[in-house]
Amino acid sequence: MIGAVFVPQTSERNLPLEVLVGEIKNMNIAYILPILLLQGGGSPGAGGLGFLLPMVFVFAIFYFLIIRPQQKKQKQAQAEREALLNAIKPGDKVVTSSGIYGTVIAVKENTVQVKIAQSVSVEMLRSAIASLQSADVKEVETAKQ
Repeated sequence: MIGAVFVPQTSERNLPLEVLVGEIKNMNIAYILPILLLQGGGSPGAGGLGFLLPMVFVFAIFYFLIIRPQQKKQKQAQAEREALLNAIKPGDKVVTSSGIYGTVIAVKENTVQVKIAQSVSVEMLRSAIASLQSADVKEVETAKQ
């Protein structure tokens, strides 16, 4: 079979290009697009785009549904904390990040002086203040006195 000649077989799927183009023009693009996207290209490099496109799509979904809202929440929490630290004034009852309850008696640029006992006051950074005391803690404290 050394002298065999390849003769293309004609079937419905091996139609000339002009006939296929004519049939595609008559079809709705909604039917053709998924087929074209799922086809593996004839060249070896075309498979990379078929893999890369869904990965970009998944990353975009993660970005808009998870990462971006988390960044917004983090920025909002940071702005609220900055507002809290800038609004501290003498007489405020605060809780430090180490859990110490006290009353602010003096405010400086970067530090505050907090009275934590009868004659005990400490100077600490503003950033060491975790929050203001809640109303229920203030009620318990006034009931003790």
